[in-house]
Amino acid sequence: MKLSAPLLAGVLVTLAVPAFAQSLGELAQREKERRKTTPPAAKTYTNSDLKQVPPPSGTPGKPADEPAKAGDAKKPEPEKVEASKTPEPAKDESYWRGRIMAAREDVRRNEAFKEALQTRINALTADFSARDDPYQRAKVADDRQKALAEMARVSADIEKTTKQIAEIEDEARRAGVPPGWLR
Repeated sequence: MKLSAPLLAGVLVTLAVPAFAQSLGELAQREKERRKTTPPAAKTYTNSDLKQVPPPSGTPGKPADEPAKAGDAKKPEPEKVEASKTPEPAKDESYWRGRIMAAREDVRRNEAFKEALQTRINALTADFSARDDPYQRAKVADDRQKALAEMARVSADIEKTTKQIAEIEDEARRAGVPPGWLR
């Protein structure tokens, strides 16, 4: 009985495999038929269809840092200067609302990052005191110093953006913008 079960399983497997297997020729024939029935691609893109990229601004061999000679610079024509200036956006409700919301979102994002940094600093401080190996302690101390430096940078960004919000509100007040536009 012990021999009959594996023998029976082997016979079933050998009979089942040829029933489901496909020959390579059959598979190629099916693929050929499928390609005939599917429509071709609407457009095939080539390199000539792509937009040409202008050459780099600096010429090879002449560094960009090199000061221009007095006779090299051409003065732009007045009409080209006026055309190159971008028009100022209309200072309507969407302008003021978008400007203040972007600044507030920046402050919110930086404050969330500052909280995450504080959590990391706390964890590194606890990890530092739990380590005995001087090499590991030095590595943790280095990571903690980097996190503290990043925390100082984020705090400065928050302060700068908070001042920017106050400036936006003051500018809007001077421009006669209704207070509801800044909410």
